[in-house]
Amino acid sequence: MRKSFIVAGLAATALASAAGAQESPKPASPATVAAQREAAASLPPDGTRDADFAARGFLATRTEPLIRDADGQPVWNLDAYAFVDGEAPPSVHPSLWRHMRYLKRHGLFEVADGIWQVRGFDLSNMTVIRGETGWILIDPLTTKEVAAAALELVNDTLGERPVSAVIYSHSHADHFGGVRGVISAGDIAAGRVEVIAPEHFMEEASSENVLAGGAMQRRAAYQFGAGLVPGDAGQMGSGIGMAVSRGTITLVEPTDIIRETGETRRIDGVELEFQIVSGSEAPSELNVYVAPQRTFLAAEIATCTMHNILTPRGAKVRDTRAWARFLDEAVTDYAPRSDVVISSHCWPQFGREAGTAWLAAQRDNYRYLHDQTVRRMNRGATMVEIAEAVPLPPQLAEEWSNHGYYGTYSHNSKAIYQYYLGWYDAVPANLHAHPPIPRAERMVEALGGADRMIALARVAMAEGDYRWSSDLLQQLVFAEPDNAAAKNLLADSYEQQGYQSESAIWRNQFLVAASELRNGRADNFSTQSADLIAAIPTGLLLDSAATRYDPEKLGKPHVAVRFELTDRDETALMEANESVLIGRMDDMRTAPDAIVRAPRQLVLGLLLAKLPLAQMKTAGLTVEGNENALAALLGALDPMPGSFEIVTP
Repeated sequence: MRKSFIVAGLAATALASAAGAQESPKPASPATVAAQREAAASLPPDGTRDADFAARGFLATRTEPLIRDADGQPVWNLDAYAFVDGEAPPSVHPSLWRHMRYLKRHGLFEVADGIWQVRGFDLSNMTVIRGETGWILIDPLTTKEVAAAALELVNDTLGERPVSAVIYSHSHADHFGGVRGVISAGDIAAGRVEVIAPEHFMEEASSENVLAGGAMQRRAAYQFGAGLVPGDAGQMGSGIGMAVSRGTITLVEPTDIIRETGETRRIDGVELEFQIVSGSEAPSELNVYVAPQRTFLAAEIATCTMHNILTPRGAKVRDTRAWARFLDEAVTDYAPRSDVVISSHCWPQFGREAGTAWLAAQRDNYRYLHDQTVRRMNRGATMVEIAEAVPLPPQLAEEWSNHGYYGTYSHNSKAIYQYYLGWYDAVPANLHAHPPIPRAERMVEALGGADRMIALARVAMAEGDYRWSSDLLQQLVFAEPDNAAAKNLLADSYEQQGYQSESAIWRNQFLVAASELRNGRADNFSTQSADLIAAIPTGLLLDSAATRYDPEKLGKPHVAVRFELTDRDETALMEANESVLIGRMDDMRTAPDAIVRAPRQLVLGLLLAKLPLAQMKTAGLTVEGNENALAALLGALDPMPGSFEIVTP
């Protein structure tokens, strides 16, 4: 069964390489070389803090850099970024190169007495706390293969112990997906392991990306650099980590829920206090204060980079004001009693003074961006104008973690505008503008044709104005998608913008676009996830099916089908008419045309994967009543969305 309706953010991998002959990247242009030199001159003093903190406490790492799945296929390469050393090449922004020098470190690190982190085994970190009888693990990475390798390193280095508890800091897959690599179903059933999460974790973990999963997965391929090989002309990490592991995503339901800031638990003899920060970086999220070791885990509301208020892959816009408020609470309530501040990405901050200053700087960064965006918004500036008028100010740029290696001021200021006012800038010309292709055709004609636009673009590129050249050329490519000269020149323009990007994920998006223009669309990376499928509420899956309903294909004015899920004691009704498909749980009042009885997996095979009805009947599915009505309903559902074009129409 396809997984695109479940997790969008897993399209990236540092291991991917496109098959077949590929056009090689081009070198940095003179304009890019000059831009990198100017950027380097504007950076704050390097200092020694990040180099020290990123290396401090290192104990060991794997001798074999490749982590493989059960079939022997590589899912992670610890040495993928070993090339990052010395001075930045002209094809990489000097600030991003510096960032990757520290972010690429991998292995087991001690952060306090009885607390360690495994870093560099995935996009995120796994935090390890020594309990009285076993390990307490916070955020077991994205996939079970890398999580198992991380735990193996812990046991080999520190001595083998059982896992006594797992804590999910929040509802993004890189913080829970590896759980079955560190605990088993038997551990849960026997009560040997606690699984702790913030309130609404299961709903958010299972529902995020379901309805818009097709679009999110495709866009995530751009955000995380799917198909790009790590290198000075390729993928340079993801800002908060290197890439996303390619293994198996899993999920175990929590046994204990944290609902309020200040709640405490004594877990395997260790006193933990929790701060609820839901609605900031994730809709369900908590931070953890480890009282005995005076260590504060800031999860993902504070990392080594500015985060995304709206992810390029797509998601609901986050509340920047609340985010800053939670950071202020951390500064005032937790930092004064913390000797170490750690996070679920990047490296720690050691010392109470350093940790407090680090949290306060990031608080001020989000607050400044929020307030200055809203101030200009209320004076009539549009989101595009605000993005140009509110750069990272010098006083905040002195703190390296305020830089935009992941989120950016430009993208985030637009997100804040969208959070309050939506996409419309109140200019009537934008209220009902032509869609991209008709607009592009008119633009090409107005500017004098394809040759004229290419000439204008070449002039802009020679002057280093890649923003204008890509604007011109994108119009031409949408008007004439077979114009090879336009596509190749647009790829060159995007590539130079990627090289100049301080943000790793902006770089990824530009370079993936360049590669697709030159070489065609690469296959999306996808993964089966039975645990996540099992976790998604049936009602939500009915809503997902309804988004694929084409009423013109129904062929009948009305169809109602009841699904009796024999393994879950659930009943669902799907009622289709000439306009919509409505799904209801436990509706026994509506008389169905047909009744389908089967385990839920077979029903999902029909509705989501569109597997043949005859095949499902062979597997045990039964139909009572009008089978033609069921066939009409199934025939009116579009296939699960796959890949689609982005840089071409």
